[in-house]
Amino acid sequence: MVADSLWERIEPLLPKVERRKHHPGRKRLDDRKVLCGILFVLHTGIRWEFLPQELGFGSGMTCWRRLAEWHQAGVWERLHRLLLEALHAAGQLDWSRAVIDSSHVRALMGGPKTGPSPVDRGRPGFKHHVLSDGRGTPLAVSLTGGNRNDVTQLMPLLNKVPPIRGRVGRPRRRAERLLADRGYDHDKYRRLVWAKGIKPVIARRGSPHGSGLGVHRYVVERTIGLLHWFRRLRIRWEIRDDIHEAFMTLAAAIICWRRLVR
Repeated sequence: MVADSLWERIEPLLPKVERRKHHPGRKRLDDRKVLCGILFVLHTGIRWEFLPQELGFGSGMTCWRRLAEWHQAGVWERLHRLLLEALHAAGQLDWSRAVIDSSHVRALMGGPKTGPSPVDRGRPGFKHHVLSDGRGTPLAVSLTGGNRNDVTQLMPLLNKVPPIRGRVGRPRRRAERLLADRGYDHDKYRRLVWAKGIKPVIARRGSPHGSGLGVHRYVVERTIGLLHWFRRLRIRWEIRDDIHEAFMTLAAAIICWRRLVR
C-alpha cells in the first residue's frame, strides 16, 4: 500500500486523463492501485508479467505504461524536488558539503546507456551516479554506460540539482564543498567546480591511502546501498534506459520521503 502521506504528495503531480465521451472503452484503473504495483516491482524486483493481479494492481503492462507515462511527464523529478524542499525547510539538508560516487551494475538485456564493464570481464553493464548532501540525502542521480569515466558525470550531476526552496532567501542548489575520490581527479574539472562557487576536495591519484575523506564520503556509499536495497535497481532488466531512470528517480524520492517522515 502507498502511505497516505506519500500519496498526498504524488496525487497532485499526476497528469489528469479525461475519459472520452464517445467510445470511452475500458475504465482506467485507479492511479493509486497502479502506483502500488509499480512500487511492488521496484521493491521486489519481480518481472512485470509476473505481477500478481489478485492484489489489485492491474496487469504488469498497465503498470509499465503508467510508469513510462508519468516519467515522461516529469512526475518523479517534481516529486523528488518537492521532498528536497520539504527537507530543506525542516533544516534536514547539510549544504556544508556534497559527495559524489558511482556504482557498477550488470545489464543483462543490454540496451542504451550500457557498455562493457571493466569490473565484470567486459560484460554489458552500466553505472549509477549519485550526488548527495553531507547527510547522504540524494540530490541528483544519473545513468551511464559501464565503460564511461566517473568524472564525465561530475558537472552534469552538479547542474542537475534543482533550485531548492523552503527557506527565506534565494533557492539553494549548491554546497560549499564537493568531496570525491581519485576517480574524479582532473584539474580541468576542479576549475569547473571552482567556477560554480564550490570548493573541490578531490583525492589525488598516486597519493597514499588515508586521505581522511572516507569519514565524510561514506554517506554517499550508504545512499547507493539504500538505492540498491530496491531489488529492481540491483540488476538492469529493462532494455529502455528511461524506464530504469524512472525507477532510480522514484527510489531517490522515496529515500527523501522516509527521511522526512522519520
